[in-house]
Amino acid sequence: MQDVETLIVGGGVTGLAVAALLGKSADVLLLEREAELGGYCRTVRREGFTWDYSGHFFHFRHRRLEEWLRARMPGEEVRTVTRRSFIHFADRWVDFPFQKNIHQLPQQDFIECLHDLYFAQQAGEGETPRHFEEMLFARYGRAMAEKFLIPYNEKLYATPLSRLDVHAMGRFFPHVSLEDVVRNMRTPDNASYNATFTYPRSGASAYVQALASEVRPEAVRLGEAVTRLDVEARIAETEQGRYRYRRLVSSMPFPHLLRLCGRGDEAAPLSWNQVLVFNLGFDSKGPRDVHWVYYPQRELPFYRVGFYDNIFDADRMSLYVELGFDREARPDPEVHLPRVLDGLRQVGLVREHRLVAWHSVLMNPAYVHINAASTALHERSSAELEALGVFSLGRYGRWTYCSIEDNLLEAEAWVRSHGGARAGPSGFHPESGKTG
Repeated sequence: MQDVETLIVGGGVTGLAVAALLGKSADVLLLEREAELGGYCRTVRREGFTWDYSGHFFHFRHRRLEEWLRARMPGEEVRTVTRRSFIHFADRWVDFPFQKNIHQLPQQDFIECLHDLYFAQQAGEGETPRHFEEMLFARYGRAMAEKFLIPYNEKLYATPLSRLDVHAMGRFFPHVSLEDVVRNMRTPDNASYNATFTYPRSGASAYVQALASEVRPEAVRLGEAVTRLDVEARIAETEQGRYRYRRLVSSMPFPHLLRLCGRGDEAAPLSWNQVLVFNLGFDSKGPRDVHWVYYPQRELPFYRVGFYDNIFDADRMSLYVELGFDREARPDPEVHLPRVLDGLRQVGLVREHRLVAWHSVLMNPAYVHINAASTALHERSSAELEALGVFSLGRYGRWTYCSIEDNLLEAEAWVRSHGGARAGPSGFHPESGKTG
């Protein structure tokens, strides 16, 4: 039995940030079940292509966080890019967000969308929408909802939108008014939370390595998964040992945490989708000046395609392609790869290109389904676990929709509140490239 003050389960961005901010002198042990750190924020390389587990482009609202990370990435080229993203609709690319750019649609589609938007917003405050789908109809009208907002998001979430809360996407959903739509016809303004993004030449794992540089190597154990938690006795078990902790920080998916605590029956209201990500490298260049495209068409297998090669102006097309599945699916990459390639040819992205290399990863969970039942369960169960010294953080620990930057801020807030006298620096500070 090993005693440790702070046991961290999960070596993704959240767990690493907590460990880094507690400091190298803190009594910390981090357990990661995989053979490398990073969680979903990992990088793979094939035949000269650099890919991530998915499209991890970083959107920083807080400059100090980015400066802290960059100070720990000596020699790394990090590019700041102004986003160019589109929606594929009626064999044309429409500027993102769709809601603001319906004037770029074919005339009849534009008239239908503008007509329905006008009368939806003229109706004003009616009955409060009960779920995400009703919100889309109430705010944007039937045409806009049925042409893009519903089919795209149903492909992404792999579930009827009636199962999601009105605010399931939080600040990440671009709401617009009729005035915004009309003004955008003459004066384009498509700014959003991800109007610019940063990306390191060596991939998103460069940010993970920056965090890991502030953690003692001997405080990290890879390939060690927690198999049971006795939260009353504050003991975690793995196949390699047993650990008695004072407090435990978990970033594992919340349903899995409940199961390890012997409370698996409580997880029944929690639902999510899976995303099968294909990273594809081709022998020649494709479209330029585009970073990702959204595909609402139900006949296409993917909902989004991103272009790594247009970040650093590479001479070969390098894509990530995302497909959504419900949580019970068992998608076989070998089966879906031909469907993906056929779809890419259908939309004109692949022409005479030859596939040089590919990689796939199944993200499970990927997007959580946020609704009243899941929110109530998480609030109740996490409060009970916190009283026992177990803190569930991160996107999947909090069972929410958030950014990587949000994970860093949450870790910072937790250390400030719970770090204790033996903790290291309480926040991300860029001065002199050091913490503190």
